[in-house]
Amino acid sequence: MALVTTKEMFAKAYRGGYAIGAFNINNMEIIQAITEAAAEERSPVILQVSAGARKYARHAYLLALAKAAIEDSGIDLALHLDHGADFDICKSCIDGGFSSVMIDGSKHSFEDNIALTRKVVEYAHAHGVVVEGELGKLAGIEDDVNVSAADSSYTRPEEVEEFVEKTGVDSLAIAIGTSHGAYKFTPDQCTRNADGILVPPPLRFDILEEVGRRLPGFPIVLHGASSVPQDYVREINALGGKMPDAIGIPEEQLRKAAQMAVCKINIDSDIRLAMTAGIRRTFHDDPSLFDPRGYLGVAREEVKKTVRHKIADVLGSSGALDR
Repeated sequence: MALVTTKEMFAKAYRGGYAIGAFNINNMEIIQAITEAAAEERSPVILQVSAGARKYARHAYLLALAKAAIEDSGIDLALHLDHGADFDICKSCIDGGFSSVMIDGSKHSFEDNIALTRKVVEYAHAHGVVVEGELGKLAGIEDDVNVSAADSSYTRPEEVEEFVEKTGVDSLAIAIGTSHGAYKFTPDQCTRNADGILVPPPLRFDILEEVGRRLPGFPIVLHGASSVPQDYVREINALGGKMPDAIGIPEEQLRKAAQMAVCKINIDSDIRLAMTAGIRRTFHDDPSLFDPRGYLGVAREEVKKTVRHKIADVLGSSGALDR
């Protein structure tokens, strides 16, 4: 078992009509929960590291924990840099043992995005590492990523062939209506169903379908794809939290995307909600508890439950390691 690239993972996912979960990691408990869930579901999985995670937990610790998880779980893992802001950050992760990196040049012009992405691709491929690029801008806030709704933009399908050909990227993140963070949409962007629940605008499957037509067999990535489970939001709010109007992407839309060209779906906020709900519940039920193992153990189980659900019911990747 080893750290592996996503190349074979994505090829199998595309053929199999499922997606692989890229779950953001920040500490030992999250890594344990993700990899235990993946091993039990017999699913491939990607451990994803943001700039914020590298600042918080530090590169060496995260790399060592990922390697420990491989030994403990008995499955291969990909270790991926999420939203690399520039060449130097990507190079640091490539040199530091990551098997995959994302260079996010979406804030630049199309030409400058190509140039930056190509530079990262050339260095990464020379070191056996794969690269994810991005076209289009997702709105929302997550760690160091902050894009206003006014500055966001859908991916232009007519640009994808040129971008992939000129950069040599191994996968492509596109913008079809997902958004970073737990507050993906404002209430006025949504409608209410018969039960009075806010329903966000649908994803632009027409863009995804056109991208898939132009890039047959090529792996597409969705960022900002947490569903923000309302059970967790209600529990957090009931136990003293303040998360008004936290809205995510409906899971049935993500499942549809996974059956199309999408081979990788990023999930972060749902993990944070699961941890926070578990910790708040534990403190509420036992105010005398001060042993971190007590509340972090509960949080780990909540994350594991969430990841297993995503793998089985949203991504469709259960059992893929045995197929």
